[in-house]
Amino acid sequence: QPVEATDDAFWDQFWSDTATSVQDVFALVPAAEIRAVREESPSNLATLCYKAVEKLVQGAESGCHTEKERQIVLNCCRLLTRILPYIFEDPDWRGFFWSTVPGAGRGGGDEDDENARPLAESLLLAVTDLLFCPDFTVQSHRRSTVDTAEDIHSIDSCEYIWEAGVGFAHSPQPNYIHDLNRTELLKLLLTCFSEAMYLPPSSDSSNTNPWVQFFCSTENRHALPLFTSLLNVVCAYDPVGYGIPYNHLLFSDYREPLVEEAAQVLIVTLDYDSSTSSSPTVDGTTTGTVMDDVDPPGPDNLFVNYLSRIHREEDFQFILKGVARLLSNPLVQTYLPNSAKKIQFHQELLVLFWKLCDFNKKFLFFVLKSSDVLDILVPILYFLNDARADQSRVGLMHIGVFILLLLSGERNFGVRLNKPYSVRVPMDIPVFTGTHADLLIIVFHKIITSGHQRLQPLFDCLLTIVVNVSPYLKSLSMVAANKLLHLLEAFSTTWFLFSAVQNHHLVFFLLEVFNNIIQYQFDGNSNLVYAVIRKRNVFHQLANLPTDSQSIQKGLQRKKKTPEPISRTNSQDGVSMEGSRPAAPAEPGTLKTSLVATPGIDKLTEKSQVSEDGTMRSLEPEASHLSPEGNPPTALSDGEPWSGEASHSRRDRRRLSSASSSGQWTPTPDWVMSWKSKLPLQTIMRLLQVLVPQVEKICIDKGLTDESEILKFLQHGTLVGLLPVPHPILIRKYQANSGTAMWFRTYMWGVIYLRNVDPPIWYDTDVKLFEIQRV
Repeated sequence: QPVEATDDAFWDQFWSDTATSVQDVFALVPAAEIRAVREESPSNLATLCYKAVEKLVQGAESGCHTEKERQIVLNCCRLLTRILPYIFEDPDWRGFFWSTVPGAGRGGGDEDDENARPLAESLLLAVTDLLFCPDFTVQSHRRSTVDTAEDIHSIDSCEYIWEAGVGFAHSPQPNYIHDLNRTELLKLLLTCFSEAMYLPPSSDSSNTNPWVQFFCSTENRHALPLFTSLLNVVCAYDPVGYGIPYNHLLFSDYREPLVEEAAQVLIVTLDYDSSTSSSPTVDGTTTGTVMDDVDPPGPDNLFVNYLSRIHREEDFQFILKGVARLLSNPLVQTYLPNSAKKIQFHQELLVLFWKLCDFNKKFLFFVLKSSDVLDILVPILYFLNDARADQSRVGLMHIGVFILLLLSGERNFGVRLNKPYSVRVPMDIPVFTGTHADLLIIVFHKIITSGHQRLQPLFDCLLTIVVNVSPYLKSLSMVAANKLLHLLEAFSTTWFLFSAVQNHHLVFFLLEVFNNIIQYQFDGNSNLVYAVIRKRNVFHQLANLPTDSQSIQKGLQRKKKTPEPISRTNSQDGVSMEGSRPAAPAEPGTLKTSLVATPGIDKLTEKSQVSEDGTMRSLEPEASHLSPEGNPPTALSDGEPWSGEASHSRRDRRRLSSASSSGQWTPTPDWVMSWKSKLPLQTIMRLLQVLVPQVEKICIDKGLTDESEILKFLQHGTLVGLLPVPHPILIRKYQANSGTAMWFRTYMWGVIYLRNVDPPIWYDTDVKLFEIQRV
């Protein structure tokens, strides 16, 4: 039956009970009942929402001084967190919170401006006030009795920032009750923002989230202290605590849930498509101090604006150290297993790190200025290696590779990779002695040769990263050199080259890597030169690739049985690092969320040429042989064409199909000739022409069978004047586009959906942004 809004006795029972927790609310209010009320007595649902928001507004007004008021506020929070997803899933209800409730002013009839606010705005403003409520969510600065309690409207919330760090030096006493209350309020905020989950993916950038838009606007007087609080709470968190082993088993950590919520709220507020904005503060090209008033205004989203304006070195240092500490946490191997708390929110941290680099170029340059960037690189490589066999973690693979692609566009990243790799993170990769560049190449090789099939679209990206850093790699280890040649051998088999329309791009990328290293870093790279000499037949076969129809057909027939992964060239390859466990596939029954397709590498990157003095200039896009169509290559591992995610259009699927399926696309002699004639083999052929006779002569003269002598000879050799003129270095820099902005949105909400299981806020509601699948 419809219940009158004035029947306080009825409505108060929803929030006056003292002993509930958010889990209780989820148990006591089943989904079926919420949907039934929504369908059968909509006026009651409307009144319930309105009343709950009203209670929050009253709590924020009064400052929540009594235990009873705090209890009511928390219960209303939990109730709204429970109900909102069911309002968002129904298109007829979605606008409800953006309407004003007529006659709902406190006096019943008078409509003053304050009461004419849409419900959503009242709710968001109340929550932000409550997040800086003395003795409820922040430490009170007054030490007197309740009579002179601080007035919520007169306090300057910038003095109540939750944690020291960016722009705030004072570290408040930790108070676990405050942490719990903040966590519940942030959970409600996140639920408000989650309307985005109920709209199908669209790359239309005008499609902004009205909740986030209002929350991050100048209407929110707490925007700056809130942004700072969230960022500092995340970056200051140290899960290891005071370094006492197992202390997380003795004491409950109230900070961790708060840090997780803070990280999730932060990345959602920063969901902003930077490719559509030409704001100078965002791309970091302003001169003078960043805070100058002469700057044109940045994006309307204040959180993005604040993030793009951080500029002090000590702030960058604090953020980078914090993110690196948390990302490395799962890798911390101690002698006592499980002695340190293992955090689970590394995907949110990767999104946050991406946003920092994307919106604040000064931060990106700071990261690359010292070898601290390696503290981010190693955990990313660890996650990539660890997730490569797990279909449910394909999104994690993508974001890790995107971050490395972004970093690899900067010369400094390639230079930093030359630092020796001495920390031994337990990974199931071959033991090697070398640099971080070796680690990167060995992990990429492992992903390509032993990852699952869904990773195929990333091959272009992985090789682009290697191309971008290759001109700066001073000395590759023998293990890494062999891995690069192994990839070339695998990608240049006639079956692979002829079985999909863009597979030959991978060979072009690898040849570009060898050319860059030989032209720019010949002196230190005797291992690579030796590997090239040993595998010279691969290059000769490429140069003599048959182009007649008969040979093409024969090449395609060759792949009936899976070729044995190319023989291991080095005995030590078999040995993995100690403590490593092989990448495990997802447990059966694991949930995963679908992702939209990512743009092809030609859309993701823009070419820049590095001139003599090390500066870059952007190249006009040309119809180059290296711009792959935005399709993933056909699989190495089986003859089936790569099966795209559900969102691939049928046209794309047709273009993907290899000759082995219904014969839509077949390789022709003209097609093979069109790219074979462009294979950049001159430099390598010249090198082989000069060095092979010399190496053979040494072996005969000295009766050598020992490779160390040959390496010694190659180390002292030189090809000055013998190689073709060095080609200019080409870097493919990541460029923001609406395709990746859309990808990040679906990935981020998918992570948040799957991570919020206690209570399961969105579980079993009708989300549209992605599909939920069981592995």
